[in-house]
Amino acid sequence: MISKEVYVEIKVMRRQGKSLRQIAEAVGCAVNTVRSHILSADIPRYERKVKRPGKLAGFESYLRERQAAAHPNWIPASVLYREIVEQGYSGGTSLLRAFMHTLKPPVPAEPVIRFETQAGVQMQVDWVEFRKGQRPLYAFCATLGYSRASYVEFVSDMKVTTLISCHEHAFSAFGGVPKDVLYDNMKTVIVERDAYGEGEHRFHAGFLDYARHCGFVIKLCRPYRAKTKGKVERFNGYLRRSFYIPLVAKLKQAGLALDVSTANAQVQSWLADIANQRIHGTTGRIPAQSLIEERSALQALAPAWRGDVAAARPQAKAEPQAKTQATHSPFDLQPDTTPRPVVVQAHIEAEQPVQHPLEIYEQLLNGFRQLVEVTP
Repeated sequence: MISKEVYVEIKVMRRQGKSLRQIAEAVGCAVNTVRSHILSADIPRYERKVKRPGKLAGFESYLRERQAAAHPNWIPASVLYREIVEQGYSGGTSLLRAFMHTLKPPVPAEPVIRFETQAGVQMQVDWVEFRKGQRPLYAFCATLGYSRASYVEFVSDMKVTTLISCHEHAFSAFGGVPKDVLYDNMKTVIVERDAYGEGEHRFHAGFLDYARHCGFVIKLCRPYRAKTKGKVERFNGYLRRSFYIPLVAKLKQAGLALDVSTANAQVQSWLADIANQRIHGTTGRIPAQSLIEERSALQALAPAWRGDVAAARPQAKAEPQAKTQATHSPFDLQPDTTPRPVVVQAHIEAEQPVQHPLEIYEQLLNGFRQLVEVTP
């Protein structure tokens, strides 16, 4: 039997117009051999003329009958192995498992239903963990559902203050706030699912106050259903393959390690020049161009949030109580439903520069003094 290379050479020489005899002399085989391979449409392969029966051949009908009798249930291969060993089987379990795999009906794949949202409706958010240890590295990823425009920010922690700061930067980059933001079960967003009944969750108080301030609704994925936010999940893999791994490898060649500052400096140009300029595989559009259309449907940017994450709502004074076995502290802080003082609320809602003049602090202090004087 001739090799694959000789077969290709015969085909090429025939297309060049050479005769059968010339080809036979060139490749060193008989004219009839050349003729048969020219007429053949496939590359020649060796096939055993007489196939020897395998060790399992005498037990295949028995195995089929056993599984048919157990249908729709399934008998494990370990059980059948013991049965056929008693009948004289001398092979191994791997041969048996390979045969049993051919009997098992294929499980139909769960159909993927793709949900597309209108412009300005939804943004999907997720954390990507790149490195743990003493120098952790995480990425905040946000993707708009309609345009597929994405924003990435590298950070060293996943605290709620960091999450809020990343949201501020993402909204600024997109030019507005969507109506809904979709999350998984991150603890900085949700404290307890179905705490007040089915679908009524207890959210992180500080983040809930921030969402109310910006005007977006918190939406949650179903448990163990990460595909619900598949748009940002797909982007996370793209970020890792197209940006993170090449950059880390390049820095490693120079004897350097990737830090937060370097990652953020590089990712901004990557987003502007590559990620948001590519033709998206699902939509067939360029995210940056679709963002121009979606931006008009986004809500206006809210003033800077000046709430207190540690205590989004005022806390009552600590009341001493008797210690019990279930109480590890003599004090128990109970949340107070009293609304914020007017002065504090006005300060939160006021738009102020990053560095405040001293007169603002003086006005705020005077407001508190007046409040204390009026309060009996």
